[in-house]
Amino acid sequence: MKPLLDQDVYASTARLLRRLGYDVVSAGKVGLSRAADEELLRVAQADGRILVTRDRDYGNLVFAGEMGGEVIYLRILLSTLETVHRELRRVLEQYGEDDLKRGFVVVEAGGHRIRRLLAG
Repeated sequence: MKPLLDQDVYASTARLLRRLGYDVVSAGKVGLSRAADEELLRVAQADGRILVTRDRDYGNLVFAGEMGGEVIYLRILLSTLETVHRELRRVLEQYGEDDLKRGFVVVEAGGHRIRRLLAG
């Protein structure tokens, strides 16, 4: 899995993913800090990356907007950072890259859920 981090993702989340050995790229580092959500999702798809974000609007793009893609949505606040990071680590250990394809993963302090797009 190769994450592309939206500009709203905490730096500590980026550090966690790097420590876990993932090839992390942040939107700001590749000139996309001001990119529209649609553009960021398209870049992630084109580069074979999974978009990691704190912006719940991506659910609308993936499903209602029919853009597809792979997204991990972190429902995270500074007060829930450690708990959400533990759950994120659990998701990454439990599911392989193929399991996350064409999926929208919500990771929060109380657990996670995955909604997959129908093949098409």
